[in-house]
Amino acid sequence: MNIYKIEAGHFNADGGACFGVVPKRVWKKRYPCDEDNFCKLTLRCLLIDTGEKKILIDTGTGNKQKDYLRFYGIKEIVDFDEALRGFGLSCNDITDVILTHLHFDHCGDCTRYNENKELVLTFPNADYWVGKTQWENFLNPNVREGDSYFPENMLPVQEAGRLKLVTDTTDVCPGVMLKLFNGHTPGQLVTYISKGDKTFVYAGDVIPAAPNVPLAWVSAYDTFPVTSMTEKKILLDEAIAHNQIIIFEHDAYTECCTVTESNGKYKVLETGTLDSFL
Repeated sequence: MNIYKIEAGHFNADGGACFGVVPKRVWKKRYPCDEDNFCKLTLRCLLIDTGEKKILIDTGTGNKQKDYLRFYGIKEIVDFDEALRGFGLSCNDITDVILTHLHFDHCGDCTRYNENKELVLTFPNADYWVGKTQWENFLNPNVREGDSYFPENMLPVQEAGRLKLVTDTTDVCPGVMLKLFNGHTPGQLVTYISKGDKTFVYAGDVIPAAPNVPLAWVSAYDTFPVTSMTEKKILLDEAIAHNQIIIFEHDAYTECCTVTESNGKYKVLETGTLDSFL
């Protein structure tokens, strides 16, 4: 099994939104921002090549809604045809797309417009894995999340018969397991990847960046913050017990870390790049 990162672009988000009730004078010591209080966030996708399976976790924003989302300053959007070519693959080779959830910055490039301005699947031969409660939330979003969901990102996947809904802990294949987490939004998928004696945890928005490791440091984007803290504790306790490595999707400065806990306080232990932990 080989694991690779694909940087699918980056965008800006308000620091107060990223770190919720934590005061700026505290969080700015751990994560930089510009004069407008914007923090640079990355769209770090993951490619897993097991030989038989070519699995992509999340797809970034894509280009379809770039103008509508210009407030976020989305830049350097990846061309997956080009990115995958660097690994000797094409979009047609991807067998599975795991979607942590269906907000625009996680599933936007599931579909794209072809030369005839027709909406097509970016990865036409893949199955797309989504938490069932997240899919239901996508179809009937609450007021707070409505602007984060775009039907054109995912309905073509359903219409093509490529949607796989997850209701419980599920193995995609040996070494790649999905678990459900709630809080940020219902039915998020966290992927656990076993490679040799190491387990990597692609945490998505359960823990979007290294400063979000402490329990109280939850994003203001989380729809159910108390649930977020409870679910994050479950993920962190397991990571500590089994020395798992957490991969951050949105942290522009820290790709991975291990964690520790003392007197109920969770902290980053060791940081590094994905390559340094492999």
